[in-house]
Amino acid sequence: MTDLTTLGIAAIRDGVRDGQFKAREVAEAFNAKVAGARALNAFLVETPEHALAAADAADAARAAGETLKPLAGVPIGMKDLFATKGVATTAASKILEGFVPPYESTVSQNLWNAGAGMLGKLNLDQFAMGSSNETSAFGNVISPWRRPNDTAPLAPGGSSGGSSTAVSAGLAPGATGTDTGGSIRQPAAFTGISGIKPTYGRCSRWGTIAFASSLDQAGPMARDVRDCAIMLEAMAGFDAKDATSLKLDVPNWEAALSTDLKGRRVGVPKEYRVDGMPAEIEALWQQGIDWMRDAGAEIVEVSLPHTKYALPAYYIIAPAEASSNLARYDGVRYGLRDLPEGAGLQDMYAATRAAGFGDEVKRRILIGTYVLSAGFYDAYYTQAQKVRTLIARDFERAFEQCDVLLTPTAPSAAFALGEKQADPLAMYLNDVFTVPASLAGLPAMSVPGGLDKDGLPLGLQIIGKPLDEQGVLNAGLAIEQRAGFTARPQAWW
Repeated sequence: MTDLTTLGIAAIRDGVRDGQFKAREVAEAFNAKVAGARALNAFLVETPEHALAAADAADAARAAGETLKPLAGVPIGMKDLFATKGVATTAASKILEGFVPPYESTVSQNLWNAGAGMLGKLNLDQFAMGSSNETSAFGNVISPWRRPNDTAPLAPGGSSGGSSTAVSAGLAPGATGTDTGGSIRQPAAFTGISGIKPTYGRCSRWGTIAFASSLDQAGPMARDVRDCAIMLEAMAGFDAKDATSLKLDVPNWEAALSTDLKGRRVGVPKEYRVDGMPAEIEALWQQGIDWMRDAGAEIVEVSLPHTKYALPAYYIIAPAEASSNLARYDGVRYGLRDLPEGAGLQDMYAATRAAGFGDEVKRRILIGTYVLSAGFYDAYYTQAQKVRTLIARDFERAFEQCDVLLTPTAPSAAFALGEKQADPLAMYLNDVFTVPASLAGLPAMSVPGGLDKDGLPLGLQIIGKPLDEQGVLNAGLAIEQRAGFTARPQAWW
C-alpha cells in the first residue's frame, strides 16, 4: 500500500471520499511520523487524539452516506500562534508558557468546521519575530534538508519554520502559517514547498497572537499550489470579530486553477536586482521569466522606485506595533509571573518581561517603544507610514502595466543555524524581497523553482493585485508545472 504520508491534501481528501483508504489510517500514519521525527523540533505539542477524532468523524460520515466536508480526513499542523481551545498556545515564548486558551481562533475553527484534524502545535520564532526559527524559547526548529557531506543543521526559515519543516519532511500534508513580512513565503522557499499570504483581511486575525496588527495575515503552507488553494478556501472568510476582516465571499480558488496565462502580463521589477545577489538566484529568476512566457504571458519590465525604503520602513512599523501589542504580557492575567520577594507591581512587570521575552523580542520592543516616543514619533513612525503609502502607490502604478509580478522569494538558499544569529541586520535582509508586498497588503506566494549548487531549494515569488489570489495561484501553478520540482529531503532524523 502507498505510504499515506507521501500524499498531499487533495490526494488524501479524494482518497477518503472515494474509499481508497480510511481517514483513521491517514491520521495514524501521520501521528506515527510526527512522533518519530522529534529530532526536528517542529512540534511543540502533539495532539494525536484530535487528528483521530476528526478522522473517525469523517469515516462515520462516509459510512452513513453523508456528503463529506471539504477537508474530511485531512490532518494538518497548526502554527502555535493560533489559539486552540484546551490546547497549550505559547507563541514559542516563555512568557506564555502554560497558557491554555478557553477559546478557538477563527482560522483554526474554520479548518475544524471543514473537517480537518490537528496533528499538533508547530514551533515558530518567538511571537513570530525571526527569519530562521532560532528565537523560539523551546529550541531551534531544524530543516529536514542537509547540504551534501555536511551535517550542519540548516535554518527552515521563519517565523513559520515549524510549519515549513513539518510539510517538507512529510510530517503533515499542510500547515497554517502567518506572514507579517515574509514568514510564510521565505520558509516555504527554504524548504521546497509552496505557501501563500493572501490579501490583508482575507483571513481573520481573531484569536491569532498579534505581532504587528496592520501586517499580520494567516495563510496555508503545503506541498503544491493546489493544496494551498484548497486549504486557503477553508481558512478564509469574513469574521465580524475582526475589524479588518473583508466582508467578501470566498472564491472557489481550486476549481478556477489554470496554467494558461495567455493574455496575462507578468511584471519584472527592476529594483529587485539587488547588489550582491547570488548568480543562482538571478538565473532562477530568468528561468521563471522564461516559464511565464512559455505559459503564454507577456513579460514587461516595471519600476517600484521606493522598494529600497521598504525594509527600513517595515522595521520601524512592525516593532512599533509589536511594542504596543506585547504590552499586555505583564504577569498579571496569564502565562509567566516572576514575583521577586518584596517586589511591587512595577518590579513584577520588569522581572516577568525580563524572564519571559527572548532577546529578539526585547530588541524589537525597545525599537518600537523608541520610535513611538514623544520626541521621535514624527521623525520615525510617521515618516515610515508615509513611505508605506508610497510603496503601495508604486504597486498600484505597476499593476496598471501588468497583472502579477515575478521576483525571487529570498536572497539565498537556507543558511546554517547560527550563521547569522549574531548579526540582526544580516538576518533582517532575508525579508528584502517579501516585505514590500506585506506593507501593501497584497497577495503573494512562493513556489519552489529549483535547487542551488548544494542541492538546496530556491523559491520564486508571485505578487498579485489586491484580492487576486486566483491570479497568483494560477501563475504559481504555471511555474510549478514547468519547474517539475519533485526534490524531497532525505530522511536523516
